[in-house]
Amino acid sequence: MTWTVIGTYATAICLLIGSAFVMVGTIGLVKLKDSMTRLHAPTKVGTVGVGAVLAASIIHNFTFGYGSYHEVLIMAFLFVTAPVSANFIAKVNIHERECDTPPKPTVDEHWATLKPNGIEKMPDQPAQPSNGG
Repeated sequence: MTWTVIGTYATAICLLIGSAFVMVGTIGLVKLKDSMTRLHAPTKVGTVGVGAVLAASIIHNFTFGYGSYHEVLIMAFLFVTAPVSANFIAKVNIHERECDTPPKPTVDEHWATLKPNGIEKMPDQPAQPSNGG
């Protein structure tokens, strides 16, 4: 078995994995009921599905001798930006009250950016001492 055959099989496996994740993510995006649960499906597609397709492209290019590292840069950009954008979308949904309000934070006042009903301090927390006078 030559490296060309092994590379072709590896490319096919990566394409199958990537297309399976894309298909499941698309079905999840259509079928899930609210925006917070729908958010989970395309983030997995964006990281694992597209990452597997890019890995297939890398393997294919290096198998046939004209490889490049452009896919690695695309993958790095994708893996950095996808979780950040998903976090921002989730925070917007929480602030717009389009989903269930998360549970109240414990003692940590920096748990989330959401302040229930616009109140500065949580009702069950003691007042913070002031600095100076």
